[in-house]
Amino acid sequence: MSTKNKHVTSPYYSIGQLRLAKWNALKLKCTELSHAKKGSASEKSHFEEVQTILNHLKCIECYFVFPGKVKIEKLLHCLERSEYTSISHHVAEITRQLVSDDYLLNNNTNTPDEPDQARPDELRELSSGQKKNYFEVLFVENLSTIEENALHEKLKELRESNEPFTYDFIVQRSFQDAMIALMFNPNIQAVVIRYAPPFVSSNISELITPYIQHVLNIDLKTRSESELGPLLGEYVKQFRPELDTYYVTDTSLTDLKNSTLQQFSRIYYRREDLQELHLGIVRGIRERFDTPFFTALKEYSQKPTGIFHAMPISRGNSVFKSRWIKDFGEFYGRNMFLAETSATTGGLDSLLQPTGPLKKAQEMAADTYGAQRTFFVTNGTSTANKIVLQAIIEPGDLVLIDRDCHKSHHYGMVLAGAYPVYLDSYPIQEYSMYGAVPLKSIKEKMLQLKKAGRLDKVKMLLLTNCTFDGLVYNVEKVMEQILAIKPDMIFLWDEAWFAFAGFTYIYKQRTGMYVAKKLFKKYRTETYKKEYNAHIKGLSVGETPSLPDPEKVCIRVYSTQSTHKTLSSFRQGSMIHIWDEDFRKKSENTFLEAYMTHTSTSPNYQMLASLDVGRRQVEFEGYEMVEKSIEMAMVLRAKINNNPQLNKYFDVLTVKNFIPDEYRESGLNEYYDTVTGWNRMETAWEKDEFMLDPTKITLFIGRTGVDGDTFKNKYLMDQFNIQINKTSRNTVLFMTNIGTTRGSVAYLTNALLKISEQLDEEFRSLNSRETEINQEKINSLIHEVPPLPDFSFFHSSFRAVPNVPGGNIRDAFFMAYNEENYEYISLKDCTKAMEDGRELVASSFVIPYPPGFPVLVPGQVVSHEIINFMLALDVSEIHGYRADLGLRIFRKSVLNRQKTATAMGAMSMGASKKITIK
Repeated sequence: MSTKNKHVTSPYYSIGQLRLAKWNALKLKCTELSHAKKGSASEKSHFEEVQTILNHLKCIECYFVFPGKVKIEKLLHCLERSEYTSISHHVAEITRQLVSDDYLLNNNTNTPDEPDQARPDELRELSSGQKKNYFEVLFVENLSTIEENALHEKLKELRESNEPFTYDFIVQRSFQDAMIALMFNPNIQAVVIRYAPPFVSSNISELITPYIQHVLNIDLKTRSESELGPLLGEYVKQFRPELDTYYVTDTSLTDLKNSTLQQFSRIYYRREDLQELHLGIVRGIRERFDTPFFTALKEYSQKPTGIFHAMPISRGNSVFKSRWIKDFGEFYGRNMFLAETSATTGGLDSLLQPTGPLKKAQEMAADTYGAQRTFFVTNGTSTANKIVLQAIIEPGDLVLIDRDCHKSHHYGMVLAGAYPVYLDSYPIQEYSMYGAVPLKSIKEKMLQLKKAGRLDKVKMLLLTNCTFDGLVYNVEKVMEQILAIKPDMIFLWDEAWFAFAGFTYIYKQRTGMYVAKKLFKKYRTETYKKEYNAHIKGLSVGETPSLPDPEKVCIRVYSTQSTHKTLSSFRQGSMIHIWDEDFRKKSENTFLEAYMTHTSTSPNYQMLASLDVGRRQVEFEGYEMVEKSIEMAMVLRAKINNNPQLNKYFDVLTVKNFIPDEYRESGLNEYYDTVTGWNRMETAWEKDEFMLDPTKITLFIGRTGVDGDTFKNKYLMDQFNIQINKTSRNTVLFMTNIGTTRGSVAYLTNALLKISEQLDEEFRSLNSRETEINQEKINSLIHEVPPLPDFSFFHSSFRAVPNVPGGNIRDAFFMAYNEENYEYISLKDCTKAMEDGRELVASSFVIPYPPGFPVLVPGQVVSHEIINFMLALDVSEIHGYRADLGLRIFRKSVLNRQKTATAMGAMSMGASKKITIK
């Protein structure tokens, strides 16, 4: 049953929400039933309600170990025997454990008054008394109940008390049920596929249908039933690639396809001892649990050492022996200082030339994040961006770059000597922010450069994915259509705010590494080659292909991620992920040089250890934690939308507010509707040109009469110590992440309620004139929004080719080092000077906060729109501009000299080309 083109809604955002809601409802109804008078109408009514909820839970709990389908059956038997007090007690305890996650810590799937036959105490604890890490294994085989029980007994006999982990397993009897279990149950860490399971599930009901769209859309096409085992392995790697997968088969080794051999962690045969499978499962978990550098650092910290090197703070000697800074040591704890060292030997490693635990840690990170190579960066993604640009770009190369990207990219252009070709994002005028760059605009710019004979100089496309405000590109669509025009284009995806996206399938589809790997495989298939040939034959004369030539295309993708922004890492912990099939051949040497240029010889070991440990966390908990962070964002959206008191002053901006209709093929307008509930977003994430990341929650505050910066400081921070990241003139941006809790959401909601009541009181106390003034403020915030300017153009003095995009930002930047080359002019005088016919050219970056990106770059011509925007700005922080001095611009004489030099350089370049042709 395909639902690909249907508009699907659901009363709850996730299966987790639905599940807990059902258990809480069951708890309430069981209590009412236990208090009902025997034989009364009330008893009958409550009985039927409890029975209905249990039957609903039956089709959910079959995908979980705890409480699981067996316990639901026991509860139904209790109900039939009218054991109402007992069932109420059991349900209350199950609900408590589900809400608190205690069952994971205790590794006990039984309620307190039931004997724990599954896992004796000695199997749940290490000799030290520490709880073992618990996980679950999915067995996929069409077993009978007797066979399933026998499997339980055999595996229970194999467990030993000295094993560092403990696990239970759940059996699913069909392909669809296995996929549903993977989506519903985050505790699954390994999958054992035994033979070829049947495809269709007999358990799917309308209750769970909205949450399994991906499963319902799986099309077997020409695959036979006998291939379902290996095919299921493929889907496991697609949806939950972090999991270990094992295949049990009787197919002879010579008949197994190479793809089958490669996609499973190990292949077993029925005749092999079950102990081998058990040991393989535990070994796989142990390997993923390994943190090479963190472990090495812990071991080093416990060694007795003598320090005759740098860093008096090492081992804490200069701290704990001090009379004056002991509080510093007490605050951070002794381990922090024991692990502080300059050593790169003795079990540790060098970040600049790793050969030991850091090398292995980065290799494991590459595997986790889906990259060919991964490099740790200890001074943030600002530096990661500069490393990639300097590694790839040569002076004079053209880079297509979104103008409203992070400032580190603009400075990277200067360092690399690149000629940026700035791309304009569509404006969201009403909220004083920019969206993203339409694919049509990128292609038009490329075709313009092609017409001018400059396409060969285009080296890279640089885009921010996702943007500060949550706009996410359709990465596959962008890469495919750009590669159709230039098959060797290099892509740099700035995923500073998107490191978490690789750990849930919906988001993953729009990440650089996932798409790079997908397209690399796709373009090498015979199916694609036939599709491409048919596409070319169907083109009109002069029409530009929209598919890349499989004989020419080369996948070269770089992603920079601020691990510390959305995952577990100390501040400034970042990574560079690479999927570049020409990396060894063309870029490795220059990349390593750039890496050494920008990387400290004294990197922070605690930060490196946190990157290593953060990798382990997303291996085991990434799927669950990311899904929950999205759920928390959705809960916050719903709480604000559903509250009339909050609606008086606040609106949660949603998809339709950020993305024009033309870029939303799916027609999705919003995530949540107070009448219909949650709109499923799977189709939109797959098809639409842009999507809005729901974890970025933009709150419109125009009706408060308070601007974003004041609201952030005076209300949120000063009164409630609530930290937020970004504001615009009439919005504030909240973000959820893997550290966001239900309590955090409740606290924020309560704070907004108190602020709204405070505003009620303030508005009531105003006299008529004050009310008029306040209404003018509100009107200004809602309607009098300064128009957002586009990038104008580079002055002819700084263009490589007249009237062709691409400016020499490096020359313009360094020309301003000589103070004789520039002068200052006030913003008001700028308008008159331009009206008199003078071209004003910026000599510096001008970056207002917000929005936090350059409205002017060195060498750019100042436009009326830019001046009007700056005059209308009511922000206190503008980098590169001083109100007392004015705007810094180049003198006329300097521009004339530069124009002559540029023209001579262009003539020289042209002559050189002619000589080359001869």
